[in-house]
Amino acid sequence: MSSTHEAGSQIDLSEAARQLEMAAHDARVAASCISLGDLDEAHTHALLARTAADGAQNLLRAAIEAGVTLTG
Repeated sequence: MSSTHEAGSQIDLSEAARQLEMAAHDARVAASCISLGDLDEAHTHALLARTAADGAQNLLRAAIEAGVTLTG
């Protein structure tokens, strides 16, 4: 799902959704690693989850600032 705003450039909101799905997956993996006692791997996946969530947040902020609206 991509949207075009007044300036004509596109912001790919499907990428934001994909980033959020990756963040959720990595958060689940981190939680599983904690329960298995693998703190190093849990830490790695927690960082990956945060990075993916930050990426999605940046895309969403850009869309909001650009005045993107979804129709449908």
